Amino acid sequence: MIKVESISRLFGNFHAVDDVSFNIGKGEIVGLLGHNGAGKTTIMKMLTGYLEPDAGKIVINGHELSATPETVKALIGYLPENLPLYQEMSIIDYLDYVAKLRGLNGQARVEAIQYALAQTELQDKALQLIATLSRGYKQRVGVAQAILHKPSVLILDEPTNGLDPTQTQHMRNLIKQCAEDATIILSTHIMQEVDAICNRVLILNNGKLALDERLESLQASQVITLETDASEEELKQILSGMDDKITIESRQYDPEFYLYYLHLPEQANFKQVVASVTSRIVNENRSVYLIEQRKHDLESVFRRVSSAEETSDAA
Repeated sequence: MIKVESISRLFGNFHAVDDVSFNIGKGEIVGLLGHNGAGKTTIMKMLTGYLEPDAGKIVINGHELSATPETVKALIGYLPENLPLYQEMSIIDYLDYVAKLRGLNGQARVEAIQYALAQTELQDKALQLIATLSRGYKQRVGVAQAILHKPSVLILDEPTNGLDPTQTQHMRNLIKQCAEDATIILSTHIMQEVDAICNRVLILNNGKLALDERLESLQASQVITLETDASEEELKQILSGMDDKITIESRQYDPEFYLYYLHLPEQANFKQVVASVTSRIVNENRSVYLIEQRKHDLESVFRRVSSAEETSDAA
């Protein structure tokens, strides 16, 4: 769907994007993360054809952007961080204007506007001037213009910026719904947003791609969180005969339960170990209140990747 090959972009002597490559398939929701100035917005502008790369190429749906820009741009919906709104227009007039720019006419234009209004829940405010809208509603209008033509690629820069919790949840649901027919790239500073929506993460640092990983793999760890009524000495005895060497880290004592982190070796089969640990504890007439894989915190992963890259550059 999206194929990016060694793209770079310079502003003077500054490398805003430096030899970045990645592929994104249909239906993926990819979070583009990085500190301010990492290159996120520059990459999104190159993907949409707003900026040309100084090196490398971008292919979308089999079309090379530099060779067939109009064809590629017709496939893309884009929500920039600075909303592209005409304040003096009503919502419906603005969407009608965008639909005309997209080449939609007659009934197709009417249906596209109705679709965008319904998806962003703006029907009741369709005749209201954009200048009178709150930041949250303006954000919805920006999303409406991006999805109006049902694009196969949707690029969103801070899509929940200014939305209240209810609007944020609606936006998340809308993005997931759009992913049924489109590839989505979103940039955000909110890690919870990535956790809630994305299935893959790209982390940029100083214009370079520092990490490209599936979210579930990125968050996975070889640590089990265990709550039980077995004391530490009892637990050590219960687990002593297991093939996999487990390191027990006692985290908390409560009159009703103990909390442990069980550290597994890298080669351990997580599901098999969980089943065995549970069975052994129950067979010793002890209770298991909770047993689950401990996930890496995405914000911690982001900090670690960014700091590691900066250390490497300094060296």
